[in-house]
Amino acid sequence: MKRYLEDEIIKDLQKKMVFITGPRQIGKTFLAKSILGNMKNGVYLNNDDMDDAKVIKKRTWQPDAGLVVLDEIHKMKGWKNYLKGVFDTRRERQSILVTGSARLDTFRQSGESLAGRYFLYRLNPLSVKELSAVMKPSEALLELDTLGGFPEPFFSASVDDAARWRKQYYTDLIREDIFDIGRIGELRAVRLLLELLRKRVGSPVSYTSLSQDMQVSVNTVKRYIDILESLHIIFIVRPFHNNIARAILKEPKIYFYDSGYVDAGEGIRFENTAAVCLLKHLQYLQDSKGAENGLHYLRTKEGKEIDFVISDKGRIITAIEAKLSDENTSKNMVYFRRMLPDIDFVQLVKNARRDTEENGIKTVNAAGWLAELKA
Repeated sequence: MKRYLEDEIIKDLQKKMVFITGPRQIGKTFLAKSILGNMKNGVYLNNDDMDDAKVIKKRTWQPDAGLVVLDEIHKMKGWKNYLKGVFDTRRERQSILVTGSARLDTFRQSGESLAGRYFLYRLNPLSVKELSAVMKPSEALLELDTLGGFPEPFFSASVDDAARWRKQYYTDLIREDIFDIGRIGELRAVRLLLELLRKRVGSPVSYTSLSQDMQVSVNTVKRYIDILESLHIIFIVRPFHNNIARAILKEPKIYFYDSGYVDAGEGIRFENTAAVCLLKHLQYLQDSKGAENGLHYLRTKEGKEIDFVISDKGRIITAIEAKLSDENTSKNMVYFRRMLPDIDFVQLVKNARRDTEENGIKTVNAAGWLAELKA
């Protein structure tokens, strides 16, 4: 299946280097090789392969290559200066595509040696929108809630195969990537944190409560969560506030890139899938259009809450509530509608029988609405 970023990346390769980042096993290599098929004399080199690493180090790939794909290059010492040299001395019309795990996005944030020389794209899990090209949106949403949006477990179409994949995937992440980046000896604590977070999806998370459950300091919990976020295992949705510093201090909500890993009922798994679809939509607009948007939630001191709000240039434009079957208008939506009459209010109902609108609040079939997003 053609991935949603392919056309955008091919277009940008004519201008600068392109970086593709994202979780492990999200399909970065598949996408890169698919793009290679559209280019003249393309070459794929993986720094994890000893023979390829020698070619990379000595730059002995064929000089007339129209596209050079460098995979896992961030593991090479001095990789940023290396890429700067490759890009600045490349032959005319030669394109450079760099792919790697989530760590590439983490490491690229330090140093300025590559400033102005690349575009970044974040490859996200399969979504209702992307899958709507090959299956009905309602079927896509059902499968995503059950199997998650990573290609291998999703296309296995088997709950058992997906469970086996997931067990190995998270074991490898904890043993290799988390230990490597954080130099964390206490792997049991990280496993425990993941288990706790799986059960708290969709609710504001208290770092203090987590620290008490894990018997570690609050700062240790924050450090572990930062690592999980940097590796694209989880993503954080913070409450919206015009003062960003105040928003960061408030309790965040945590979601998993892999909805199949969420340990909760159908309604929460659906909320997680909706969160992944919204994040993917917004990051696509950021990476391809330069949009200044954000994903947040809304909550008052009295506990009135809306699951998600989308902001644009610091201003809320859409409020979204994710519901499994209840098609009645949410009282919280009515409350916030009075406060914010100029924004769109949408209730996404997974099992909605029909689309309706009451007092300016739309209640829509979730699959159909998610299929209309940009990615």
